Amino acid sequence: MAEDVIAYLESLRNEKQRKVLMGFFKTGKGEYGEGDEFLGLKVPQTREVVKAVWKDFPLEEVPKLLMNRWHEVRLCGLLILVAKFENLATKRLINDEAAIRARDNILIMYLKYAERANNWDLVDLSVHKILGAWLLLPTFLGDRDYKINVLDSLAKSTNLWKQRMSIVCTWKTTQQGDPFWCLRYAEMHLLHPHDLMHKAVGWMLRELGKRISMDLLRNFLSLHAHEMPRTALRYSIERMSEQERQYWMQKK
Repeated sequence: MAEDVIAYLESLRNEKQRKVLMGFFKTGKGEYGEGDEFLGLKVPQTREVVKAVWKDFPLEEVPKLLMNRWHEVRLCGLLILVAKFENLATKRLINDEAAIRARDNILIMYLKYAERANNWDLVDLSVHKILGAWLLLPTFLGDRDYKINVLDSLAKSTNLWKQRMSIVCTWKTTQQGDPFWCLRYAEMHLLHPHDLMHKAVGWMLRELGKRISMDLLRNFLSLHAHEMPRTALRYSIERMSEQERQYWMQKK
């Protein structure tokens, strides 16, 4: 079945769009997406394929997509995992034992192939809907400390995309009113050297202020604004008034 999906996605190849995407996602030598290969598909095209196949697509076939050379095929695999996970996380199934085990299996697969989500869009379109949601749901894998250890191992990895997972997954926990995860991993990545992480940290802090409490965000900034990378700080304060933005930027 994976072979059929791959063949169909390959049949949609668009050479003009492929060149645009390879530039946009920095696939040149020495860039963060070095060596990534694109078919030239737009995300809605991939989503249409996922919508058509995810229900009947065997979980054990997903790694064939995740290990594929093409960016869009890997995205398809990740979005199939998202669809399957969300289907098992409905209100009716939150505490269902079979659903819990199935969600855990998806999470295990997602983490096993985490390095295959090797560009920021692959992380950002999947991690909060799988890993972020899993943090909030019952699991047979372990307690809260276990969940923290899972994220800590990603955060402390030498792989940029795993590191990004550990902060962007907090988008989901923040949406559900839990600030712990965002604050922990924003602080952990505060001095990260890569601009993609500066943007991710600032984005998640901005969401914290928007979804939970601007005062929580201000408290974080009062401790860290002076040392935050300029991009992270600028992203985090985007929803504030011009006057307050100037105040925080001057702290830098």
